[in-house]
Amino acid sequence: MCGIVGIVGGAQVAPILMETLRRLEYRGYDSAGIATIVDGALLRRRAPGKIGNLAAVLEKNPISGTTGIGHTRWATHGAPTKNNAHPHATARVAVVHNGIIENHTELREELEAAGQVFNTETDTETVVQLLDLYLQQGMSEEEAAGAAIGRLTGAYALAIIFAARPDLLVGARHGAPLAVGFGDDEMFVGSDALALAPLTQRIAYLDDGDWALVTRAGATFFDASGKQVQRQVKLTALTGASVGKGNFRHFMEKELHEHPAVLGDTLRRMIDPRTRAVVLPDLSFDLASIRQITMSACGSAFYAGLVGRWWLETLARIPTDADVASEYRYRAPPVMSHGLGLMVSQSGETADTLAALRYMKQHGMHTLSVLNSPESSMARESDAVLDTVAGPEIGVASTKAFTAQLAVLACFALAMGRARGVLSAAQEARATAALLEVPSRAAEVLERDQHIRRIAERIAEARDVLFLGRGSCFPIALEGALKLKEISYIHAEGYAAGEMKHGPIALIDKTVPVIAIAPSGPLFEKTASNLQEANARGGKLIVFSDAEGAAKLEGIAAETVILPTVDPFVAPILYAIPVQVLAYHVAVLKGTDVDQPRNLAKSVTVE
Repeated sequence: MCGIVGIVGGAQVAPILMETLRRLEYRGYDSAGIATIVDGALLRRRAPGKIGNLAAVLEKNPISGTTGIGHTRWATHGAPTKNNAHPHATARVAVVHNGIIENHTELREELEAAGQVFNTETDTETVVQLLDLYLQQGMSEEEAAGAAIGRLTGAYALAIIFAARPDLLVGARHGAPLAVGFGDDEMFVGSDALALAPLTQRIAYLDDGDWALVTRAGATFFDASGKQVQRQVKLTALTGASVGKGNFRHFMEKELHEHPAVLGDTLRRMIDPRTRAVVLPDLSFDLASIRQITMSACGSAFYAGLVGRWWLETLARIPTDADVASEYRYRAPPVMSHGLGLMVSQSGETADTLAALRYMKQHGMHTLSVLNSPESSMARESDAVLDTVAGPEIGVASTKAFTAQLAVLACFALAMGRARGVLSAAQEARATAALLEVPSRAAEVLERDQHIRRIAERIAEARDVLFLGRGSCFPIALEGALKLKEISYIHAEGYAAGEMKHGPIALIDKTVPVIAIAPSGPLFEKTASNLQEANARGGKLIVFSDAEGAAKLEGIAAETVILPTVDPFVAPILYAIPVQVLAYHVAVLKGTDVDQPRNLAKSVTVE
């Protein structure tokens, strides 16, 4: 959840740390801080709130130094105050940390009994105090780091500097990502390659349990047993120019307008335009041998998985289960032989989804991940990866990554149907033709922006909103409700339209907008019947449909946004866009922080 960075080099690091933290702010923005080494002393600057607050502190009270660490925090243990902000430090050592130290209570009791004095409420300070104690006992900095890391239980990525050793930076990871960047007579550690992209494209990733001694000359890696190991240095495709808002007000607005291009790039990678057949990367397992699929994901990625389940069962006729990863990992379900675990994640670092992946692998399942981060932990641990090609997504609320996930899952369902012999070449060609139309249709949806903004003025006044959908569009109702909650802070719920009469209809009155995802198609008449029931109870219906559906709902819908007519197969991809646009405009009207909504972070790397 938090973002960490460390630099050892020859240049003044404070400005570089600050710029890198800005690139990591999507991981957390409850507080921020940096620490450097000057003449054998550790200097710190910290501030609660966003990076801009820390920048103001540094403007008034700058610090120098060529070795340093930085942190942007999503609070877990301890309130988001200046005192609890990272880096945590004693006179000898400073630490930044992403994750949770699960045995911090036991360590704290042991350390207090040994005379160490704690100053914060955080679990991270136990790492600092443990290192400090080992240094007092005469251990070298390298020895102290190895000993302390070996005592920690939980999920962590750490960057450590020592007052007496400006030439040394220590990085460590267990359950949370950390990358080492190789420069020219300078070295870096960071939470991800995106953070380091302006500094270097030569990246090595620490395996789970690894720790590294980093100097200006390079890095020495050790595994969890303390054995020295080699880690491959790779060239990352990310660059310093990968991220920017351009002329848009917010990253989310920019990313919404990238839907057509992202969908086009993703589909072009997966569909052969000559044969109209889906082309998957080489897999280490035979799709035809798969007897059952288990999908696991969190948040919007889980909703994408629910749509994928619909496609896999209807098109490929394969039994498919879908589980929220945080529940799946603890339910310890029985695993079928010849099963496939299918993970969906934007970051590839989501702690619960990564744990579900590992559970599936331990029980003999093949694993396949749909990811927007081909260099992530999940990518490295999966048997195969389907890349969404969405590019960096900085807005905390997922937008273009979600529709890219849907596009990949649609293609995978077609490939699975072909492999199982239940989908003919002609059927696949018709389906891929429908998919290839989606990017241009998505551009047409964005042309409805001003109409959707006018509807947002009505929604912004509501306290509660209901989203309804059926079939493959039910998960889009869930996605619409989630987006509205995330960035506007309006209470919203998504329901299967047929379930409305089983309880949610009690909520409907003239103050509750009812937003329907209702493309024409096989389930349209059923959805229309449910909407008639809502209208009869005074519900104000806002309908997203095509021209045919809008004509049939004329007279009961208070507002209708007419979307392009598409094959029902691809409707979920297209209809995800306007519900995201609606949430964006509501949030702007309410004046919330669209890109960095309260209490949220982009990558949930802790439980």
